[in-house]
Amino acid sequence: MTPGARPLIQLEVDGRQVEVPDTGQSLLALLREDLGLRSPKDGCSPQGQCGCCTVLVDGQARVACVTPARRVTGRSITTADGLPAEDATRWAEAFAHTGASQCGFCTPGIICRLESLHAKDAAADHAAVEQALLAHLCRCTGWRTIVDAWDAATGNDGDGPASGDRRATRPGRDLEAASTRATIEGGSLQTVGPDVALGRGDFADDTAPPEALVAVPDGRGGWGVGETLAEARAAAGKVQGRRTTVDPRPPLEVPDGDWAATLRTSWVEPAYLEPDASWCQPGGDPVSPLANGGAFGGKRATLVGAVARALADQHGRPVRVLLNREDVVRLGPKRPPVAGGAHADGTGVLRMVRTPGIAEVVASVAPGLVLEQVDVPGPPTSVDLRAAGWAEATVLLAGARGSVAPVVDPVRGSFAEAVIGDDGVVRVRVEAGEVLDEVVLRSYCTGAAHMALSWISSEGISVDDDGEVHDLTIRSFGVLRAVDTPPIEIDVVAGTGLPVRASDAVFVAVAAAGWLHLGCPSEWPTGTRWR
Repeated sequence: MTPGARPLIQLEVDGRQVEVPDTGQSLLALLREDLGLRSPKDGCSPQGQCGCCTVLVDGQARVACVTPARRVTGRSITTADGLPAEDATRWAEAFAHTGASQCGFCTPGIICRLESLHAKDAAADHAAVEQALLAHLCRCTGWRTIVDAWDAATGNDGDGPASGDRRATRPGRDLEAASTRATIEGGSLQTVGPDVALGRGDFADDTAPPEALVAVPDGRGGWGVGETLAEARAAAGKVQGRRTTVDPRPPLEVPDGDWAATLRTSWVEPAYLEPDASWCQPGGDPVSPLANGGAFGGKRATLVGAVARALADQHGRPVRVLLNREDVVRLGPKRPPVAGGAHADGTGVLRMVRTPGIAEVVASVAPGLVLEQVDVPGPPTSVDLRAAGWAEATVLLAGARGSVAPVVDPVRGSFAEAVIGDDGVVRVRVEAGEVLDEVVLRSYCTGAAHMALSWISSEGISVDDDGEVHDLTIRSFGVLRAVDTPPIEIDVVAGTGLPVRASDAVFVAVAAAGWLHLGCPSEWPTGTRWR
């Protein structure tokens, strides 16, 4: 070895031998930054909590962002792209067939996890699948469709592809119509198909040219820029954030009154898994951070595109701009906390952290509620997040009435009603114009139902009196796990009108039904276990 040269890490990656200088990098950094492999995703690095970067190490699933690369020297690494073609096709088509992939950011890691489980126990039951999924987060699909994909891929589902039929997308399915429905539900251009499940959704950071500079926030209003992600983080002085031990606390007090129902909510993180990212050529237009998903409205005001353009022009080179998970939490919009009381006749008072545009939204569904907007130190809030404002108002009025009326989206006109039975099953009926593709519509509605249950029971982040966010790890957001998610049944009513978004109405309907099912406890998150 040449004096001063770094030792080499030698290993096999997706069937080929590679040598990479040992810089102390993680296995994820080696795969993405050194080798340019894009199926392992960086959703929380280096927290090791979302599972998006999961790969196989000698056939065993491992989270790559917390695995030092030097510890796997001499071993065999397989990413989702390196799976045998038959296995990759089987999983990808099963995910497409069941609606188990929407944006496709988390699914390459989940597919690696399920492939590892299948190699150990091809007949694993749903409980074993849910246990395996404990290492992962999925915000889009509500978990149940992923369990369905396991059945389809392993031949356990009588309605899905058995070992002799790998065509999980089914002959005759119109994937263009499916993509149109996904675009309507997601709020941005989306593609549906097996490749999406393997992580090939053209996410912004996956498409950046290898010669691009990298820029990350420095925490002081500026940007650390470097030739590599490691250099940019070093220039920014990045320090790993933590999860606080302080429970989420609603910041507003319920107005005085003899109310039929009251509701107080905490700061809630939208918890999309792909951190904001963009890149831009000098003099060009920045790549959209939305890629293959709308982030539930959370990226509509993101700054990464404008910063990428400015830095590219400044440096005369393409620039990748990346937020890590802590940056997303600190800078990204939250669901505005509320505290309100209502009478059975629909009148009452709803206090809400001041949010532009929220007054009109609340008035559209609850004209009898007086809205009081309050200035509170804390992270930014946004009316763009899923049904923000009108969900809280609708739920509060349902609690005051003591019953759940069918929910009509005030913007789009879609219809949803929901009930949680004594058996714990969440049953939803939805109508959203022309169906276009029932698999996609069911998937988005299942995901919206999961998000509603999660919002009620476990979601919230800790924000102190000075407005500083203390929950900076993705697990601290409280997203409901697969093992805690009850069965969700979606009854799709075929409509004749233009196709409109259904998932927001489902989110509100399930939130209202879930709250009444629990007896309308005043403070969220309630700490409820749904199963």
